[in-house]
Amino acid sequence: MIAGARGSVRAVVLADTHVRPGSSRRLPGPVYDLLAGADVILHAGDVVTAELLDELGRYAPVRAVLGNNDHELVGVLPETLVIDLAGVSVAMVHDSGPRKGRPRRLRRRFPDADVVVFGHSHDPVDEAGVDGQWLLNPGSPTWKRRAPHPTVAVLDLADGQVRRHAIVSV
Repeated sequence: MIAGARGSVRAVVLADTHVRPGSSRRLPGPVYDLLAGADVILHAGDVVTAELLDELGRYAPVRAVLGNNDHELVGVLPETLVIDLAGVSVAMVHDSGPRKGRPRRLRRRFPDADVVVFGHSHDPVDEAGVDGQWLLNPGSPTWKRRAPHPTVAVLDLADGQVRRHAIVSV
Protein backbone atom coordinates (compact mmCIF):
# COMPACT_ATOMS: atom_id res chain seq x y z
CA MET A 1 0.00 0.00 0.00
CA ILE A 2 1.26 3.48 -0.83
CA ALA A 3 0.37 6.01 1.82
CA GLY A 4 1.37 9.60 2.35
CA ALA A 5 1.05 11.65 5.50
CA ARG A 6 -1.69 10.53 7.91
CA GLY A 7 -2.55 7.49 5.77
CA SER A 8 -3.74 9.63 2.89
CA VAL A 9 -2.61 9.49 -0.72
CA ARG A 10 -2.61 12.16 -3.40
CA ALA A 11 -2.47 10.52 -6.83
CA VAL A 12 -1.76 12.56 -9.93
CA VAL A 13 -3.30 10.69 -12.84
CA LEU A 14 -2.00 10.93 -16.41
CA ALA A 15 -2.73 9.17 -19.68
CA ASP A 16 -1.95 9.58 -23.33
CA THR A 17 1.13 11.76 -22.87
CA HIS A 18 2.76 10.52 -26.10
CA VAL A 19 6.08 12.17 -25.19
CA ARG A 20 8.96 11.01 -27.41
CA PRO A 21 12.59 12.10 -27.23
CA GLY A 22 13.31 14.69 -29.88
CA SER A 23 9.66 15.64 -30.39
CA SER A 24 8.16 19.00 -29.50
CA ARG A 25 5.49 17.35 -27.33
CA ARG A 26 6.26 18.03 -23.65
CA LEU A 27 4.34 17.97 -20.40
CA PRO A 28 3.01 21.46 -19.68
CA GLY A 29 4.52 23.35 -16.72
CA PRO A 30 1.39 23.09 -14.53
CA VAL A 31 1.69 19.27 -14.65
CA TYR A 32 5.06 19.52 -12.90
CA ASP A 33 3.51 21.68 -10.19
CA LEU A 34 0.95 18.93 -9.55
CA LEU A 35 3.60 16.19 -9.66
CA ALA A 36 5.57 17.99 -6.95
CA GLY A 37 2.69 17.33 -4.52
CA ALA A 38 2.03 13.71 -5.53
CA ASP A 39 2.43 10.66 -3.30
CA VAL A 40 1.98 8.43 -6.37
CA ILE A 41 1.67 8.97 -10.10
CA LEU A 42 -0.75 6.81 -12.09
CA HIS A 43 -0.29 6.62 -15.86
CA ALA A 44 -3.05 4.93 -17.87
CA GLY A 45 -0.95 4.18 -20.94
CA ASP A 46 0.53 5.68 -24.06
CA VAL A 47 3.58 6.70 -22.07
CA VAL A 48 5.61 5.78 -25.21
CA THR A 49 9.11 5.75 -23.65
CA ALA A 50 10.80 4.57 -20.50
CA GLU A 51 12.46 8.00 -20.26
CA LEU A 52 9.15 9.59 -19.31
CA LEU A 53 8.57 6.94 -16.64
CA ASP A 54 12.03 7.72 -15.24
CA GLU A 55 11.29 11.46 -15.25
CA LEU A 56 7.96 10.96 -13.47
CA GLY A 57 9.64 8.65 -10.97
CA ARG A 58 11.78 11.53 -9.75
CA TYR A 59 8.59 13.04 -8.30
CA ALA A 60 6.85 10.00 -6.78
CA PRO A 61 6.45 6.25 -7.30
CA VAL A 62 4.87 5.54 -10.70
CA ARG A 63 2.31 2.85 -11.50
CA ALA A 64 1.53 2.54 -15.20
CA VAL A 65 -0.20 0.25 -17.67
CA LEU A 66 0.58 -0.53 -21.28
CA GLY A 67 -1.07 1.59 -23.96
CA ASN A 68 -1.50 0.79 -27.64
CA ASN A 69 1.44 3.09 -28.52
CA ASP A 70 3.81 1.74 -25.86
CA HIS A 71 5.69 -0.57 -28.24
CA GLU A 72 9.04 -0.26 -26.45
CA LEU A 73 7.38 -0.97 -23.09
CA VAL A 74 5.83 -4.33 -24.03
CA GLY A 75 6.99 -6.76 -21.37
CA VAL A 76 7.78 -3.88 -19.02
CA LEU A 77 4.29 -2.58 -18.24
CA PRO A 78 1.26 -4.74 -17.48
CA GLU A 79 -1.94 -4.45 -19.52
CA THR A 80 -3.97 -4.03 -16.34
CA LEU A 81 -3.11 -3.28 -12.75
CA VAL A 82 -5.03 -3.25 -9.48
CA ILE A 83 -3.40 -1.50 -6.53
CA ASP A 84 -4.37 -0.47 -3.02
CA LEU A 85 -3.93 3.21 -2.27
CA ALA A 86 -4.85 4.23 1.28
CA GLY A 87 -7.35 1.37 1.45
CA VAL A 88 -8.97 2.21 -1.90
CA SER A 89 -8.78 -0.41 -4.66
CA VAL A 90 -7.72 1.33 -7.89
CA ALA A 91 -7.77 -0.60 -11.18
CA MET A 92 -6.02 0.63 -14.31
CA VAL A 93 -6.37 -0.21 -18.00
CA HIS A 94 -5.57 1.82 -21.10
CA ASP A 95 -8.53 1.12 -23.38
CA SER A 96 -11.93 0.79 -21.69
CA GLY A 97 -13.70 0.18 -24.99
CA PRO A 98 -16.63 2.14 -26.44
CA ARG A 99 -18.45 4.70 -24.29
CA LYS A 100 -21.69 2.74 -24.65
CA GLY A 101 -21.77 0.04 -22.00
CA ARG A 102 -18.52 1.18 -20.35
CA PRO A 103 -19.76 1.32 -16.73
CA ARG A 104 -21.09 -2.26 -16.72
CA ARG A 105 -18.13 -3.57 -18.73
CA LEU A 106 -15.62 -2.08 -16.26
CA ARG A 107 -17.59 -3.34 -13.26
CA ARG A 108 -17.45 -6.86 -14.74
CA ARG A 109 -13.74 -6.58 -15.57
CA PHE A 110 -12.76 -5.11 -12.18
CA PRO A 111 -15.53 -6.28 -9.81
CA ASP A 112 -13.70 -5.33 -6.60
CA ALA A 113 -12.25 -1.97 -7.71
CA ASP A 114 -13.50 1.21 -6.10
CA VAL A 115 -11.99 3.36 -8.88
CA VAL A 116 -11.13 2.44 -12.47
CA VAL A 117 -8.58 4.65 -14.23
CA PHE A 118 -8.37 4.44 -18.02
CA GLY A 119 -7.18 6.43 -21.01
CA HIS A 120 -7.00 5.96 -24.80
CA SER A 121 -9.76 8.36 -25.92
CA HIS A 122 -8.03 11.56 -24.71
CA ASP A 123 -11.48 12.60 -23.48
CA PRO A 124 -11.65 13.34 -19.74
CA VAL A 125 -14.19 11.31 -17.74
CA ASP A 126 -14.95 11.78 -14.04
CA GLU A 127 -18.21 9.98 -13.33
CA ALA A 128 -20.00 7.36 -11.30
CA GLY A 129 -20.06 3.88 -12.76
CA VAL A 130 -22.08 0.90 -11.55
CA ASP A 131 -22.69 0.13 -7.87
CA GLY A 132 -20.54 2.96 -6.56
CA GLN A 133 -17.48 2.30 -8.73
CA TRP A 134 -15.87 5.56 -9.89
CA LEU A 135 -14.62 5.94 -13.49
CA LEU A 136 -11.73 8.29 -14.23
CA ASN A 137 -10.03 9.13 -17.51
CA PRO A 138 -7.62 12.05 -17.01
CA GLY A 139 -7.69 13.01 -20.69
CA SER A 140 -4.32 14.05 -22.11
CA PRO A 141 -2.01 16.85 -20.96
CA THR A 142 -0.27 17.00 -24.36
CA TRP A 143 -2.82 16.11 -27.05
CA LYS A 144 -6.35 17.22 -26.21
CA ARG A 145 -8.06 16.16 -29.45
CA ARG A 146 -11.75 17.07 -28.97
CA ALA A 147 -11.44 18.12 -25.32
CA PRO A 148 -11.56 21.86 -24.68
CA HIS A 149 -8.24 21.84 -22.75
CA PRO A 150 -5.30 19.54 -22.05
CA THR A 151 -6.02 17.79 -18.74
CA VAL A 152 -4.82 15.49 -15.98
CA ALA A 153 -6.66 14.26 -12.88
CA VAL A 154 -6.07 14.31 -9.16
CA LEU A 155 -7.34 11.72 -6.68
CA ASP A 156 -7.18 12.31 -2.93
CA LEU A 157 -7.68 9.06 -1.05
CA ALA A 158 -7.74 8.35 2.69
CA ASP A 159 -9.01 5.72 5.09
CA GLY A 160 -10.52 3.57 2.35
CA GLN A 161 -12.43 6.44 0.76
CA VAL A 162 -12.14 8.68 -2.26
CA ARG A 163 -12.04 12.12 -0.66
CA ARG A 164 -11.67 14.14 -3.87
CA HIS A 165 -11.55 13.45 -7.59
CA ALA A 166 -11.03 16.17 -10.17
CA ILE A 167 -10.11 16.76 -13.76
CA VAL A 168 -7.55 19.58 -13.89
CA SER A 169 -6.95 21.75 -16.96
CA VAL A 170 -3.26 22.24 -17.60
